[in-house]
Amino acid sequence: MASNLPIESIRAELSQVLAKNRRFILSAPAGSGKSTQVPQFLIDDGTKDLNGEIWVLQPRRLPARMLAHRVARERGETAGQTVGYMVRFDAKRNAHTKILFVTEALLLRRLQQSPDLKGIGAVLFDEFHERHLDGDLALALCRRVQEGQRPDLIMGVMSATLEIDVAAAFLPGSAILSTEARTFPVDIQYLAAGDRPVWEAAAQAFKKAAANEIGGDCLVFMPGAYEIRKTLESLSHLRECKGWDTFPLHGQLPPEAQDAAVSRGERPRIIVSTNVAETSLTIEGVRLVIDSGQARVPNYDPNRGINTLLVESISQASADQRAGRAGRVAAGTCYRLWSEKDHWRRPAHTEAESLRLELSEALLTLADLGIKNFAEFEWLQPPPIQHLERAIELLTDLGAIEPIGNGDSGHNGEFQITATGRKMAGFPLHPRYARIILAGSEFGCIGPLCLAVALCQGRDLLLPLSDKGKARKREELLLDEEAAKSDVIFAMRAWQWARRESFAMGFCREWGIHRAAAAEAGQVASQLIDAARNARLNTEDKPVAAATLRRCLLQGFSDHLAIRRNRSTLVCDLVHRRRGEIRRHSVVQDDAILFSSQIEEREQRGDVVVLLGQNTAVDLQWLKEDFPGAFQERRETRFEEGSRRIIQSRNVQFRDLVLESVETGTPDPDSAARLLAEGVIQGQFILKNWNEAVENWIRRVNCLVKHFPEWELSPITNSDRQFMIEQICYGAISYKEIKDRPVMPVLEEWLNPAERPLVNRYAPERFTLPSGNSAKLRYEADGSVVLPAVLQQLYDVPGKQLRIGDGRIPLKIEILAPSRRPVQITSDLDAFWQSSYPAVKKDLKGRYPKHEWR
Repeated sequence: MASNLPIESIRAELSQVLAKNRRFILSAPAGSGKSTQVPQFLIDDGTKDLNGEIWVLQPRRLPARMLAHRVARERGETAGQTVGYMVRFDAKRNAHTKILFVTEALLLRRLQQSPDLKGIGAVLFDEFHERHLDGDLALALCRRVQEGQRPDLIMGVMSATLEIDVAAAFLPGSAILSTEARTFPVDIQYLAAGDRPVWEAAAQAFKKAAANEIGGDCLVFMPGAYEIRKTLESLSHLRECKGWDTFPLHGQLPPEAQDAAVSRGERPRIIVSTNVAETSLTIEGVRLVIDSGQARVPNYDPNRGINTLLVESISQASADQRAGRAGRVAAGTCYRLWSEKDHWRRPAHTEAESLRLELSEALLTLADLGIKNFAEFEWLQPPPIQHLERAIELLTDLGAIEPIGNGDSGHNGEFQITATGRKMAGFPLHPRYARIILAGSEFGCIGPLCLAVALCQGRDLLLPLSDKGKARKREELLLDEEAAKSDVIFAMRAWQWARRESFAMGFCREWGIHRAAAAEAGQVASQLIDAARNARLNTEDKPVAAATLRRCLLQGFSDHLAIRRNRSTLVCDLVHRRRGEIRRHSVVQDDAILFSSQIEEREQRGDVVVLLGQNTAVDLQWLKEDFPGAFQERRETRFEEGSRRIIQSRNVQFRDLVLESVETGTPDPDSAARLLAEGVIQGQFILKNWNEAVENWIRRVNCLVKHFPEWELSPITNSDRQFMIEQICYGAISYKEIKDRPVMPVLEEWLNPAERPLVNRYAPERFTLPSGNSAKLRYEADGSVVLPAVLQQLYDVPGKQLRIGDGRIPLKIEILAPSRRPVQITSDLDAFWQSSYPAVKKDLKGRYPKHEWR
């Protein structure tokens, strides 16, 4: 049945294209109907040789589920018949399903299970402009399948703001299709939030809009659940909101709450959403958009090995997508809570995730599919080499991959998956968690560990309690000696407690247990146990100590090992020379050695801090038994900040993290002198007697080196300067011993006794003018010498007399006003009187009339 949507205009052309071409790229604005209609075109128009289901890839679970319901309604069905969906934790399909809306990660799982995609006739990459890592990877792998064993496979790339050239270059020979949406004009106004919180600015924008007739619903974009809650609170205080229904919309809400947000009601709606409503979802009736211009964007820092989730400014393309939501049914308005000047400084498009996210899960998928050289894989946009190297390093540490032949030098080599890696790849998990489940199989505790992994990956199970007494009681009930050694085990105890109460809503609310997170964790744990059983792992649990669970968790996070800097602080040093701060709500408060399964950089109170969450205490003996190759013992001479002295110690290190340090006696004097000298050079220590006179003496020596080469004096370089400072520090082991030490006797040793008088004679500190006035000379790093002199002191002085070093070294003259402020520098005093002096005299005489002016 023909629709009345703009996408109908390319229906016939698409049918003709697919009769002879199995690739197409469709550019169609949001609201044109591409997501709902194109898959129906393929089955209704009898697409030639459509050998299987049509998989429509969505970047998020919420749009996949809702689009399936919408298309099913259009066909007079309910989801799960001709049209279905598969997302994590939820699926509706049957043996007759022809159109399946799925998240991108599920196509990667299908490729691992069936590399030729048997049973799938077409793959449509919807909203591809979002450039998720899973989507990029799936596109590259589908191209391989199509160019290899499945030339009949249809591939379609669809987007509202697609960069056609990028997609066309990656899929040569693709048919290029486009259509326009029927949109209405949107009046865009910039209302910079300034210093106000963005939720308050959004409420004021709504108040401004309400002064006029809005004529429909309002959609507000916020970066996350916290900002959504604050926005709803701010709106609730406005009298202009009376008569409006307000709804949050984000991926963490239960399905019924998501459905309520997008369903039309009798009253106008204000929907406060994350960027889940930016594309894919069409929320009918929106006439006003209020855009914070922000989103929480995940990134990865390969240098520190941490994930970041910071609020960032959205791109211009995303802003246009959001604004367009107001012009679907009639003319609308969009208030942008930033300035127009700021808008044009934003990037044109959002950067692809392959360029900014951690890659180990993607590389394990590639390795499982037989790809050996990750750097040479056909990426749509190749990731940074550093990201590849860190992912390879992690997979190697986890025992998932190994170098082939001599290719053990990072990204340039080839790698193959190991037997352990093959088992890890069978789980829909990050490699760290898959490795933990394998350890659980070895120790006979796979059930508890599946729950632990589920809790680590999901939303926080324990919520803060405003009732302090109730919070203390919760800890008393759950926090025994073993639970106090791991945030993960503490959460497991809370989950088990809630399960005994059947996850009753009243109980969970009373004790601060996130009921939806608990349900989700249980569901994930069951799925993981089923996956472990299908992988023929040992799933028979036996009673194990909590310490065994902690040891198994360590298998996935040994590179996140941390040691507390001292007992009274939350600050820790980590492997790879990183530093972080234990989250204040962590139950691990007393143990010195721990690991964190959640290392994240976040904004807190205006500062960016590295936070260590989901912490677990570690027994040193486990490290020695499970990772013997990571240990080393080194003798080290180092500066200790607390005592401000040099100590010599014997260090036990895990990789590059010092776990134990024992002083072993008096430090080697050469090493101590070198470390103290480095502290001086870096500005950490001050030698009181190393002053400007000392620096000037060094420049005087270098001046003689330049002008008297026949003397063969040695210049004093930066490395020589460090050597001199080391000589000054020799024999000392603390700053206290060196701060008052004499400096010049050491420097003068640079010259032999016969050379030392030459400095004062040929590079004097001062110069006496014919008038009898004496001035201090300034020696420059380039070997030149400057004589500062008040202009009146230079009358009748021949320029040829202004030399030192037996006439070899000419002086530059810094001419000073009577106030001794510099007026001009000249190398030719005689020329100055003829050329510049008249103008200088005119300028200065009026200000200094009492001085002599010739």
